[in-house]
Amino acid sequence: MPLPRRSGLPLLAGVLTLGLLATGCGSDAKSNGGSTADHPATAVGVRVSDDGCQPTPATVPPGPVTFSIKNEGGSSVSEAELVQDSKILGEKEGLTPGLSGSFSLDLKPGSYQLYCPNAKTERTDFTVTGSAGASAASAAPAAITAATTGYQRYLQGKAAELIASTADFVAAVKAGKVSLAKSRYAKARAPYEAIEPVAESFGDLDPDIDAREGDVPAAEWGGYHRIEQQLWVKNNTAGMAPVADKLLADVKTLATRLQSSTFQAADLANGATELLTEVSKSKLTGEEERYSGTDLSDIAANLAGSRAAFDLLAPALAGASGGESLASTIRARFAAVQALMAKHATGDGNYEPYRRLTAPAIRELTVAVDALAEPLSQVAEQVVTIK
Repeated sequence: MPLPRRSGLPLLAGVLTLGLLATGCGSDAKSNGGSTADHPATAVGVRVSDDGCQPTPATVPPGPVTFSIKNEGGSSVSEAELVQDSKILGEKEGLTPGLSGSFSLDLKPGSYQLYCPNAKTERTDFTVTGSAGASAASAAPAAITAATTGYQRYLQGKAAELIASTADFVAAVKAGKVSLAKSRYAKARAPYEAIEPVAESFGDLDPDIDAREGDVPAAEWGGYHRIEQQLWVKNNTAGMAPVADKLLADVKTLATRLQSSTFQAADLANGATELLTEVSKSKLTGEEERYSGTDLSDIAANLAGSRAAFDLLAPALAGASGGESLASTIRARFAAVQALMAKHATGDGNYEPYRRLTAPAIRELTVAVDALAEPLSQVAEQVVTIK
């Protein structure tokens, strides 16, 4: 789900860290290819209000940092981000008054800002000490390197799938084949949903590709959901050829940018949890696919992307104190969610429309997703401290 305000924050290649809930981890670990979790993260508290976001402390040494964020009554502010040079490095969204959350990442020396959109003072300086050229960490352990390089390959594969499936969808739209276009819609979106946190971090592309009605000015609305509305509400493709062409061009641009993106281990963990946030926030409410009702297909893709990131991190996680037990819990809870999803599969690779879900079924899925998100949210601070 896009955030239109990011259209003014282009994110090119760089470290892309998405927000999540995270809890503390132990400071000792067994050996895992030279990995030890003996570098606990520096704790930074961030108070969010309508006045802005206040970090305490506002200066920290380089290395692992966990930002614990609490909305202390801000009604117009529900998000805090760490930004540097027009890049969003970490964020926590959906913090209504009284709610808390956090994200972890490994920071190099330099000048940063805490950004709280819609606050009276939107940006507050944050500093990591040391010379700008210094490294925040030593060479990454083998398990961490394998995870991050594996995720780059995963993203590139999904990008290729995204281009191919979107090209098929666009061809049907431009040919005016409504039924065919409808049948290809969910499949076209699946690769995007699997990598959604990374795709969203390219703020100038995500609104163009994935904005829903009302997310952007009407004159600027395009992408998947503009075509979705035309197909299911108007039952035709009138005027959609240029929208479809731009969608395919934007998807290709996204794929190109993904080729040069690099990641921390925390990015994988944060992204895995953010995908579950997407499920709870916009998929299990029926808000995302409001015309087609293909929300369950989106959920399946979100879950697949989350599981892929977790599976890549699991070997490194085994090197952290309590990591194997945590990984076992996460696997069991993934299985529980997948079993519930299987109840709604139609047998042809698709899922029943969202409108057919009963309130108890929605609650059942919501509880299972939340139960999975809780242990998964602990992974980022575990892996960010492995040295």
